[in-house]
Amino acid sequence: MRGGQVGQMGWGFISISVTPQLKLPHLRPARKSFFFGPVVAAAMELFNFSNGAMKGRDENASNEKAIAPKSTGGWKWASFLLVNQALATLAFFGVGVNLVLFLTRVLGHDNATAANSVSKWTGTVYLCSLIGAFLSDSYWGRYLTCAVFQSIFVLGLTLLSVTSTVYLIKPEGCGNEDMMCMAPSSAGVALFYLSTYLIAFGYGGCQPAIATFGADQFDEKNPKEIKSKEAFFSYFYFALNAGSLLSNTILVYYEDSGQWTLGFFVSAGSAVIALVLFWIGTCGYRHVKPCGNPLPRVAQVFVAATRKMNVLPTKEGDLYELEGSESAIKGSRKICHSCEFAFLDKAATITEDDLCHPRNPWRLCTVTQVEEAKCVLKMLPVWLCTIIYSVVFTQMASLFVEQGDVMRSKFGRFHVPAASMSAFDICSVLICTGLYRQILVPLAGRLTSNPRGLTELQRMGVGLIFGMLAMVAAGATEIQRLKHIEPGKKSSSLSIFWQTPQYVLVGVSEVFMYVGQLEFFNGQAPDGIKSFGSSLCMASISLGNFVSSWLVTMVTAITARGNEPGWIPQDLNEGHIDRFYFLLAVLTAFDFAIYLFCAKWYNSINLEADNKTAVRIGPEEQVVDRV
Repeated sequence: MRGGQVGQMGWGFISISVTPQLKLPHLRPARKSFFFGPVVAAAMELFNFSNGAMKGRDENASNEKAIAPKSTGGWKWASFLLVNQALATLAFFGVGVNLVLFLTRVLGHDNATAANSVSKWTGTVYLCSLIGAFLSDSYWGRYLTCAVFQSIFVLGLTLLSVTSTVYLIKPEGCGNEDMMCMAPSSAGVALFYLSTYLIAFGYGGCQPAIATFGADQFDEKNPKEIKSKEAFFSYFYFALNAGSLLSNTILVYYEDSGQWTLGFFVSAGSAVIALVLFWIGTCGYRHVKPCGNPLPRVAQVFVAATRKMNVLPTKEGDLYELEGSESAIKGSRKICHSCEFAFLDKAATITEDDLCHPRNPWRLCTVTQVEEAKCVLKMLPVWLCTIIYSVVFTQMASLFVEQGDVMRSKFGRFHVPAASMSAFDICSVLICTGLYRQILVPLAGRLTSNPRGLTELQRMGVGLIFGMLAMVAAGATEIQRLKHIEPGKKSSSLSIFWQTPQYVLVGVSEVFMYVGQLEFFNGQAPDGIKSFGSSLCMASISLGNFVSSWLVTMVTAITARGNEPGWIPQDLNEGHIDRFYFLLAVLTAFDFAIYLFCAKWYNSINLEADNKTAVRIGPEEQVVDRV
């Protein structure tokens, strides 16, 4: 398993024997969706070739994990997914990174409305990751989920390209800094929003599945591949930023000059290539079967615990669990008992009534099923603490761009698009990813006696600190920009390159925060909800965008009273977005204090290994001693 130290910890699990009246059958397989069942069945049959090269395998089987042939999985096929991610990200950011300027220049929105619209759209992108994760874990599996959502992504980009050409970019070449476009038709606006939200649905739904599918390509029984799996998430985020580098430089330059349709068509072409490349690697991928719908399993735990509200939970060794090494959850390893949320142990406590009747999963659950619910509850406080950071992160796609748009960006004949400044963020991520793995991990390993360097939780804490510093830098830049305002001119005389520190600091924070999140949530999620674990990182970004939109609306309503222009007016030269940046810095500092408490409290998941000992996955209990 990724992200933790494996050790013999003496947490051997004790199965109990019961009277003959109580049968202990395996849980029935989850029912297939009425609507998607035939499609899924046909797709899964497609994967089960007779030569075994592509049989749907359950890598995480409790007893004997299916060992994929040497020709499947590994870095060779994981590389296909990394390139696919790079190309898909190029396509996505070819639309998203300059969307705020498209809304103001082509559709005629004001700054606050455009910033809110982008925040809501970006929030929808990552909120859709929960849908993709659910389908991946429950019914479709990772491969089919990626294929379906990437196809929707291609459809949305194609529709956007055609819509912009036919309905929105009128006259041709409009939408640059000097020439506004004609008022769009209602049909054009409707198709624009339909296409952009198809893009959001397709890209967002694919993200948790593609990240987890890439991690599936490494066999956890092979020590070398365990290390490769640890490195995969860093390379995955590296590929994501490498793909966005082109869209944030060259594509942004053409779009900013009014060639929006060219940028959109290039994005669509990149998405098509990504999808074709994904299909090419089909026969070499290692597949993990879905584990069934987790929602009934989690609901059963709470219902069973509620029904036994007046029952005292029994001691650990007497809780109900299937005998042997096989788990009651299809395709999931057993999880050892933990002490947190002890009231849920009532769901696994055997009563006289349970002994007299056939087992009802709504009255009696296995320890593994109870621990699956506990794992979700334990991750939630840590996850909630990451939302404020996502509010900081989303400023790059909205207020950072609007701020740069009113700074001096022309140097002779050369014009620097405001959105292209995010290239400094990308380069910062690419450089820091390499420095982290090659320098910081060995150095931190010597200082902490942990060969992995910093734990995931420690990295996320460091990311919060750098995110706070980025907001302070952005506020300081805005103070300087306001000092260099020239009367009668839209732009300040202050160079746009003053924004470099805030972009670099956000990039450094991403390496610690988002890579740490991907590793943490994927590693701490039980086998049956791996994609859900990966989707928590994307859902954090989603809620961060919605919270950002709410904050902008609230701040505007409070500060723009009477004749006051407010902090974020249409003319930023009359406002004070520096105060908004400092507000975010204060909120991040407060969030960091809460995060320290949550990280200190968190105990990692403990999986039962084949030799009946526990395997602790992830950070040790004292995870923030050195944050």
